Amino acid sequence: MIFSTLEHILTHISFSVVSIVITIHFLTLFLLVDEVVGLYDSSEKGMIVTFFCITGLLVTRWIYSGHFPLSDLYESLIFLSWGFSLIHMVSYLKFKKRKNNLSAITAPSAIFTQGFATSGLLTKMHQSAILAPALQSQWLMMHVSMMVLGYAALLCGSLLSVALLVITFRKAIKIIGENNNFAFSFGKIQYMNERSNVLLNTYFLSSKNYYRYQLTQQLDRWSYRIISLGFIFLTIGILSGAVWANEAWGSYWNWDPKETWAFITWTVFAIYFHTRTNTNLEGVNSALVASMGFLIIWICYFGVNLLGIGLHSYGSFTLN
Repeated sequence: MIFSTLEHILTHISFSVVSIVITIHFLTLFLLVDEVVGLYDSSEKGMIVTFFCITGLLVTRWIYSGHFPLSDLYESLIFLSWGFSLIHMVSYLKFKKRKNNLSAITAPSAIFTQGFATSGLLTKMHQSAILAPALQSQWLMMHVSMMVLGYAALLCGSLLSVALLVITFRKAIKIIGENNNFAFSFGKIQYMNERSNVLLNTYFLSSKNYYRYQLTQQLDRWSYRIISLGFIFLTIGILSGAVWANEAWGSYWNWDPKETWAFITWTVFAIYFHTRTNTNLEGVNSALVASMGFLIIWICYFGVNLLGIGLHSYGSFTLN
């Protein structure tokens, strides 16, 4: 009873704190209050509190259930939320002296997954149950934790790629619009505009466009690093899962829906790395592949669970 109450308290504290963090980010993004350093510091501290609360929640559930808390969809969603918080903590410690904008990705991701996990849709899973026979193995911690951490890293990296595409295509649309306006203007007016705006255009090239270029390069670099980490976790998870499947079911690979989509996910991000080896395809093209991977991950992680079939049906989604 004590552990259950503690888990309930930690769940609501972490959810409330990360909600405040997102509110602060909306203030800094849309109300242009970047000069208020205290707001940014508060959001960073809020994510730290969230990380330790979710960590305490998982440890508490581990103690009173007697097994690693990754036995159903509810526990894996909480662990996924912890993975987002962990990525934020690593980036925060690495860029402690500089502003860390990665929380604009990790904070909403954490609140989305935790909010769904604690919603009324998964009430039946909130109470820990006895492990299914297939899950009573030491491979549970190794396989499932690597897979979920891989999902968390790949989702964050994919969202950074989506942000890169938004900035890039927004700039392209703006350029096309400007070119269309000039096409319908008179030659003399166009000539006068070009001469009178020389200094202004130079300023934009040296400041606004340069800042946009630096931002896209930073997003591309962060996306590549985080996806690389997630790909390693995913590979380890698939390999350890194959070994566990051989022990439990007598075969390394059974083309189960979950296994099939995990392989598709791995293939998509392998293509992502291949595109980055070609200088003509890196940047926007690789970001497009990573954006496709974002949808594939959710199909693999959550969409397959809606079917409730296959050897991984113990993680299926059931309504109350």
